[in-house]
Order: sequence, then structure tokens, then C-alpha cells
Amino acid sequence: MLLRRSVLAAADNSGARNLVIIGMPGMSHKKFAGIGEIVTCVVRGASPTGQVKDHQIVKAVIVRTRKETRRPDGSYIRFSDNAAVVCDEKGIPLATRIFGPVAQELKNKGFTKIISMAQEVI
Repeated sequence: MLLRRSVLAAADNSGARNLVIIGMPGMSHKKFAGIGEIVTCVVRGASPTGQVKDHQIVKAVIVRTRKETRRPDGSYIRFSDNAAVVCDEKGIPLATRIFGPVAQELKNKGFTKIISMAQEVI
């Protein structure tokens, strides 16, 4: 569960280091964003040779959260950090590599490209 102004680590090689959430689709009715949702972020700290630049507004898919998420079988999944992958409007990542584990819930939400590039799916 992430709010506006939450800081996310960038889990890809797009050049972004940190992402700050500035908006969510349906923000007037929703207060939180979870795994597998596309949010609007601003890049804070970027590599000078990366695809995205500092202070650029981008879309990102949340792939890890510290707050536990309940699965249909009754188990919970929790990660050690909040992370996202920079993507376009349709959810296709801009980067060529994804670092760290990603949640299995992304597959059910249609982000198969992120799942196929990830090092580990939990």
C-alpha cells in the first residue's frame, strides 16, 4: 500500500535511481496503490547516460512493496523494499533488464513482459 509522495527504488536499468509517486489512476476514489498498478512518478536522481532524466514525469508499474499482500491461497507475500519499473502507457518496460525479485501477481494483471525479464518471480 503506497500513498502519494512515497519513494520507490527503480528496479530496472532505465537510468532512474528513485521514483516518487505523484498520482494514481482513480486518485479521487483510491488512496493506496499496490503491486501491479501503474502510477505516475517523477524521477529523483538519474544517471546521466540513462533513458530517463532527472525530474522527468514517467509511468511506472509497482513490482515490490514492503506492506504484505494476501494471495488467494491465504498466504502473504512481503518484500524488503518498495520498487517499481519505468514503463510506457501500456505497461511495456522501457528498460532491458529488471533487477531483484518481482511478485507473481504481475502475471495475473497482464505484465508478462516484466515477468519474462525478471531475475526471480516470487
